[in-house]
Amino acid sequence: MKKFPCPVRPSRPFTPPVPSIRLGILGLLAAGLVQAADVPDPSRFAPCVAELKAGALGRGVSAAGYDRLTAGLQPDLKVLELLDYQPEFRTPIWDYLSGLVDDERVADGQGMLVQWRDTLNAVAARYRVDPATVVAVWGVESNFGRNFGNRPLLTSLSTLSCYGRRQAYFRGEFYDALKIVDNGDVKAEQMLGSWAGAFGHTQFMPSTFLRLAVDFDGDGRRDLVGSVPDALASTANFLRKAGWREEQPWGYEVRLPAGFDVTGAGRRNKQPLAEWSARGVRRIDGTPLEGEGSAGLLLPAGPKGPAFLVFRNFDALYAYNAAESYALAIAHLSDRLRGGGPFQTPWPTDDAGLSRAERREVQALLLARGHAIGAVDGMLGDASRAAIRSEQLRLGYSVDGRAGQKLLQALKEGR
Repeated sequence: MKKFPCPVRPSRPFTPPVPSIRLGILGLLAAGLVQAADVPDPSRFAPCVAELKAGALGRGVSAAGYDRLTAGLQPDLKVLELLDYQPEFRTPIWDYLSGLVDDERVADGQGMLVQWRDTLNAVAARYRVDPATVVAVWGVESNFGRNFGNRPLLTSLSTLSCYGRRQAYFRGEFYDALKIVDNGDVKAEQMLGSWAGAFGHTQFMPSTFLRLAVDFDGDGRRDLVGSVPDALASTANFLRKAGWREEQPWGYEVRLPAGFDVTGAGRRNKQPLAEWSARGVRRIDGTPLEGEGSAGLLLPAGPKGPAFLVFRNFDALYAYNAAESYALAIAHLSDRLRGGGPFQTPWPTDDAGLSRAERREVQALLLARGHAIGAVDGMLGDASRAAIRSEQLRLGYSVDGRAGQKLLQALKEGR
């Protein structure tokens, strides 16, 4: 399921600079860290695709469909650069959340709750997952349908099936992607998505699509690309099957007493609420814990940052992408869509992250200083990060390509 395996691929708040495959591998060769045989050989691709046909036929893809859909495929070796990068694990939590749960996304999400009210209510009635949670997944995964990803899935998945790690896993996803198109649910040209193969409004992996996607609009096709109702209902179906319980919250922020022993913290180490209460844990507003059930203590930034008690519903969100930071982003956005506010405990940093609007502001200021960074889009890619490093060097900051509040303030002040 999500990471690998994973149902979906979260939209990234930013992408760090990575070397090209060719230069990166040449550097490793020079250092003696890889052998020449490890360098991807494009000539291996066509024979590999031919060998994959038998596996695809065994998964129910028609012979004619396989030949048609693989004709002319060429490898995209750039996807191999991304095989080991996942922002959920490499990005500071305050940066990760600041770009995914900002005022802009909250406002957009609340608009979607109004626009799709009838559909969301029908989805909630059938799958017992509330509208705010479903819309939060939609917002994080594709920015409400604005960012599906632009990589052709059949190209990415066939490349990953023939090169790199986890070829067996990606071959299964490749076969399933072919089956989706061969079945007529989604057209080949619509199968655009993340480098790892996730696609559609809520970014399902092909195997997850075949297991859990539903035809909610009744047109005879399960279409997560062209049908918002199908995508929202499929997401609710996934969460329900992952153990979502309508009567429980995902969790909530809590206050720990001074000197609290955090040994045993973790979402998996669930304890009865009565136990946490006896140890002095309180809701963030100071009120006592109430209700039944068991919860784990989540400390995403350690004992000095925000603390949360998380229930089984948090685990269902985690199942969507197998990253606690991702699950927390969905959970927090859903609360904000219901009218809740930001976390009350500050993150343990003196240089907080930037919202997407603030990232666009950084880019505009970099352009004004003569840096050629391309479009002002809030996506801090290679060109933006190169410019940020240049400004950090000039300002005497740590040169890491990260943009935070300190850099933004310095640029605004003209320093």
